[in-house]
Amino acid sequence: MTDPQIALLMLGSFIFVILLGFPIAFTLMAMGVGFGYYAYFQPGQAFFDSRVFYLLTQNTFSVMNNDVLVSIPLFLFMGYIVERANILDRLFHSLQLAFRAVPGAMAIAALITCALFATATGIVGAVVTLMGLLALPAMIKAGYDQKLSAGVIAAGGTLGILIPPSIMLIVYGATSAISVVKLYAAAMIPGLLLASLYMVYVVVRVVLNPSLAPKLPKEQTENVTWGEVFLLLAKAFLPLAVLILSVLGAILFGLATPSEAAAIGALGAYRALTWERLKEAVFLTARTTAMVCWLFVGSWTFSSVFSYLGGEGLIKEFVLALISIPSPSFCSPRPSFSCSAGRWSGARSSSSSCRSSCHCCRTSTSIRCSSAS
Repeated sequence: MTDPQIALLMLGSFIFVILLGFPIAFTLMAMGVGFGYYAYFQPGQAFFDSRVFYLLTQNTFSVMNNDVLVSIPLFLFMGYIVERANILDRLFHSLQLAFRAVPGAMAIAALITCALFATATGIVGAVVTLMGLLALPAMIKAGYDQKLSAGVIAAGGTLGILIPPSIMLIVYGATSAISVVKLYAAAMIPGLLLASLYMVYVVVRVVLNPSLAPKLPKEQTENVTWGEVFLLLAKAFLPLAVLILSVLGAILFGLATPSEAAAIGALGAYRALTWERLKEAVFLTARTTAMVCWLFVGSWTFSSVFSYLGGEGLIKEFVLALISIPSPSFCSPRPSFSCSAGRWSGARSSSSSCRSSCHCCRTSTSIRCSSAS
């Protein structure tokens, strides 16, 4: 087998092992080390002298020495403290009372709560777990359709990936050397837009089929005035809103780095602390942070070996072949073109010679031939 074929086998083995239920981080490391030993093998070399072990230790040091990742445990700690402060219980209850006249009030309240909680945690697992325990049983008990209820929780939980302070954006920024602040600024509007579209979808579905989400029982709403609803919202929403605005505002306006803002957010949640909550939050923060860091190490090791074997070039050529559409109009004469296959380069005067040599794609100033025909 050639090295690119080994790289494809590596990718297929990784997907197969993941489907068996093995942890992603350790699967990435195992695949990277196993196939890397083959890639870097030299006859007569001692087992632990293989360069793949140097690659693994170097990636581990690079991850642990990355200053950008300092914000991850701080944001996680802030989120876990908020999760255990019973703020979301009060927020969910007050929101469903405030939206009692809207079709699918409990589902709308669940989505808003998920969006607000996403801005305070940045992770998916905590949102899905908490809302699955808090909102899902309440919606099922109220007669909501099980599929709709589960979809609301699953969709709302994934908002934590996109809405700042997203842990995924921190990881992506550290991996691709892109400013985390710019990623947060770019993700804010799409994240809120996605949450709004979820709510519009729920309302439309319930209007078309009211049996999916019955209205709240009168005994839950008839004795509650709008003044009481406003007071409940203020007590539940204002502390969380102040925390969110202080963190995201400091980041987006350039007053603090993500690491500094995360520290501010972790400090801002101190009023909800008890000794038991502190122990649980620290334990969960350490566990999740370790998972993220080892996922970093595994992904870098896997991608390095995969690229060394030629898998990256193979995937690149495959994607370029998918998006390129051969057409005679693509090969009109241009000042210069080059062939990636390396057979020829430089100026050509005849477009027919280009068509006979390569499938071309045209840019504004040149023709680049993506593959030889």
